[in-house]
Amino acid sequence: MEAQDDLAVRIARSLRDTFGIGPGARIVAGVSGGPDSMAMLHLLQASAVRDGSLVIAAHVNHGFRGTESDAEAALVRETAAAWGIPFELAEIDMPAYIEATGLNSQAASRERRYAFLRDVARRHGAKTIAIAHHADDQAETVLMRMLRGSGVTGLAGIPMRRAEEELELIRPLLRITKGELLAYNERHGVPFATDSSNAKTHYVRNAIRLEALPYLERYNPDLRAGLVRLAELASADDEYMEAEARRALAAGATRSGGGWRLDVRLVRGFHLALQRRMIKLILNGLAGPHAQARFEQVEEIVAILTAARPEVARVDIGGGLVLLREYGYAYIGPAPDAQAGYAYTVAELPARSERLEVAVPECGLVFRFSREAGICDPSPGSRWEAFFDEAELALPLAVRSRMPGDRMEPLGLNGSKKVQDILVDAKVPRSLRHLKPLLVDGDGRILWIPGLRRSRHAVPKPHSAAGAVIRVTCSESSHHTV
Repeated sequence: MEAQDDLAVRIARSLRDTFGIGPGARIVAGVSGGPDSMAMLHLLQASAVRDGSLVIAAHVNHGFRGTESDAEAALVRETAAAWGIPFELAEIDMPAYIEATGLNSQAASRERRYAFLRDVARRHGAKTIAIAHHADDQAETVLMRMLRGSGVTGLAGIPMRRAEEELELIRPLLRITKGELLAYNERHGVPFATDSSNAKTHYVRNAIRLEALPYLERYNPDLRAGLVRLAELASADDEYMEAEARRALAAGATRSGGGWRLDVRLVRGFHLALQRRMIKLILNGLAGPHAQARFEQVEEIVAILTAARPEVARVDIGGGLVLLREYGYAYIGPAPDAQAGYAYTVAELPARSERLEVAVPECGLVFRFSREAGICDPSPGSRWEAFFDEAELALPLAVRSRMPGDRMEPLGLNGSKKVQDILVDAKVPRSLRHLKPLLVDGDGRILWIPGLRRSRHAVPKPHSAAGAVIRVTCSESSHHTV
């Protein structure tokens, strides 16, 4: 390898200070054979020789350009051998894969390429994958996204580093220009291939690079540097706002079934920027890792959540998701199945000093049954706790969802009342009423609606005999709540 020069010193410092890569590290370099990736391979190897690290060259032959693709694979293999670098090759029939999956060529190539790089890293015990995107790539990306009307996240451009499953993907050349890389290759005699497809302007990125940027540079010769600066600034802002949005999401929303339940009053108190980001986090999480919420979709949801009226609304927001706003709460997720029901039987009560737990995943709650000894005051300590006289309980008990016609005889009220009316009076959202748990006994009497009311059945008497009082508590088992 050649002696270090200024660019090699900068890259070595960046690997150490920015990416935390030290002696003994193993790095997989994605090498296409073009000038950028070959320069990166040479730079990484120069650093590895000095630090006692290991670089593995990984090349994917996509089979798109026939003999030209084969020549690039041969170039990378031969150069890696000459530099003493382990080489890994994947030969993929991408046209056949595209036909089988229906993906476009760029998405399909990226998917297979990254899967191969991850596999190589795991086999070689590497924790890092290096990709050769450079400053000119960053400028093209930012301009392309500006033309598409992107927000701050899009203007952040290509990230310097990101998680790739359990690995880390880094881009050590992202602050280095194409011109610097070409000059480096010339100084050190680094061989490279030229991809003929890079000259075809029917690819949007190529058109940006070959036509749009040169035209705009007539008005600002430093446009590329300005776009890279914009990406740096937007990336920092985006990282900060994303962290704030996650904190806001934790404060104002909880998981509910397959979706999210939001406290409308809290959400309305957040800044508009946080409201938008919260909704984007929810939608992108529900739709999948590669989904991106549409601006119009986010704005519609924010408008409904922040409107003073109506307090009740149901909107199909696309992708099989609905927005339900009911009183002070809202739900975003798959449409709830109002007919779904559940029932969990408690056949026997626990012995003294034991505790029985019944998890109810449909509503995210856990019921805990225990036998109280020598209790003097059977008054519950909270709405999520109730005491019952065991002698008056008909077994088996059950925790179940509401059924048509359910009635309860609430403590302190003469006669009975429909469970439906109790839930309406408590402003339990319609979409969640079918999930609200009821504790019933073997005679079908509703004993307790946790958090709302208990019945007048089996109320313990003061100074009940030891072991005759059953205590039932109810608490959340996860972030799911109703």
